[in-house]
Amino acid sequence: MTKSISSISSALVLGGRKKLGLHERLGLIGLIEEGMRLGTSESPVMADLFDNLWSLVNKTVSGSTIDRLKPEDSQNGFSVFEINAETGENLGRLNMLYLKKPIPCYYLVYVEVAPPFRKRGLGNRILEYFRDFLIKKSAVGILDNIISKEDPTYDIYFKQAWEPVEAIIGDAVSNAWDNYMIFVPPSFQGRDLREPLTKLVYHLKRKRAAIDMRDNELMVRRTIDEFKDLYEALLTYFEKEIGREKPTLLMQFMFTRFVTKLVAFRRRIGELLGYTGGESMEQIVLAPEIAALPVTSYAPEELVSETSFVSGDRELWLRLPEDLKKRPAAVIESLPNYGRPSLMTWLNERHLCPSHTLAIGDLMDLGFDPTRLKEINIDGKSHIFERVQIRQLTHLDKKRGLLERITSEMPGARARNARLTANPSLLVIQDRGNAYVLRRKISGIHWEEAMEQLQSSPHLRDINTSVNLDKIIFATVRKAKEIIADRLGGEDETLLDNMACFVSWELKTNRPKLMIDSEGVFLESVWMA
Repeated sequence: MTKSISSISSALVLGGRKKLGLHERLGLIGLIEEGMRLGTSESPVMADLFDNLWSLVNKTVSGSTIDRLKPEDSQNGFSVFEINAETGENLGRLNMLYLKKPIPCYYLVYVEVAPPFRKRGLGNRILEYFRDFLIKKSAVGILDNIISKEDPTYDIYFKQAWEPVEAIIGDAVSNAWDNYMIFVPPSFQGRDLREPLTKLVYHLKRKRAAIDMRDNELMVRRTIDEFKDLYEALLTYFEKEIGREKPTLLMQFMFTRFVTKLVAFRRRIGELLGYTGGESMEQIVLAPEIAALPVTSYAPEELVSETSFVSGDRELWLRLPEDLKKRPAAVIESLPNYGRPSLMTWLNERHLCPSHTLAIGDLMDLGFDPTRLKEINIDGKSHIFERVQIRQLTHLDKKRGLLERITSEMPGARARNARLTANPSLLVIQDRGNAYVLRRKISGIHWEEAMEQLQSSPHLRDINTSVNLDKIIFATVRKAKEIIADRLGGEDETLLDNMACFVSWELKTNRPKLMIDSEGVFLESVWMA
């Protein structure tokens, strides 16, 4: 079978750089929106990337083997099982941590299967291998089951003889540890494990932060390597085009998608527990000809077949400019970028005007994608279009319902004296591989950007020093979420966690909008969106 896989992979040789294998093709497809992947297309890129692809994936899975890394190859105390194809490509991993006391135990940190290979039985296979490993080592297994009961895979552990920890140590502590599950090998059957397992769970809870820190470090390192591989794949695919006077829209789109995902990841890892920047994103440096490409955030017509559609306020849709209704993506992307403080500061420092055409390299420099938010005037009122991924639409629709409830059920609500309200989406348009969400423009900015401005802007640092504005903002946001959670009775907790919170801000002067009365200083308003 190795020969068969190799022959299929070698059929795709793009440019003179190197051939693109299975992982490279899957990575490139991952840059293309979900809606595009599911359809068929006659474009060259789709023909190249899809040729025998899923049959190759299935053959790769069926021929994969599970390998345990040598102890000297493991890092930070983690032991790892890997699922590898016969061609050497990695399909997934199991990360575990050995604990000697109070009883021999392997804590399963997480099972990771690469997205294209999921739902093909690999998760079950690696868990079966882990179970056999525990039996051979005569060690207890423990894991934190975070799979929702509504998820079809919820019973994956039960089928392999894992059981809730309260079945052994009692119901008295089930509220605290109701996610932990235990596998007891035959050598421990019949033994009283209540006391050692109670100590073990306490130990895990006490060490959980340190475990997460080590886990995060490994995840960041692997993800950076994946980005580097993907960048090389893009360079290979577009080798003949790179350096041309007029590159294709497809090339600009694919490199734009790569960089927007890269900068988003770079921002997220800064929030990871224990991440100190040891694995620097500076390892990935764009070639000058790539950095100079203009930002192109919507797909070329040849990649998409669906027509644009709209959901939300139909009357508002009818009042939009005719050109926008005919060519939504092209017109929306040509609108002015939303003048958020961090963008305006960056432009002013470089003596650039707000209409400056951003290049892909500018996104790397900024650390975010300013083109996601566009300003438009409708009926004399300011609005914002936000570009989101199509796969987020279902979640967005649920969130809109919750935001509308906040508006209708909580009139006059206040969080630490700040007026609490919501800013639900008014309209959603889908076109050219993106979804565009229309909302009212509010006199506020995201609370995290507000905190960044307090640290980076000299005149705001003085204000912050005098009134502790950062503490006011943080306390207000936290109180707003508490009020909403309490009013809604704990419903839709996941949606609430993923809501964006905006605080009142004067954009032109880059200053917070504050109110002062006998009770002290507080924000004028806070919005959930």
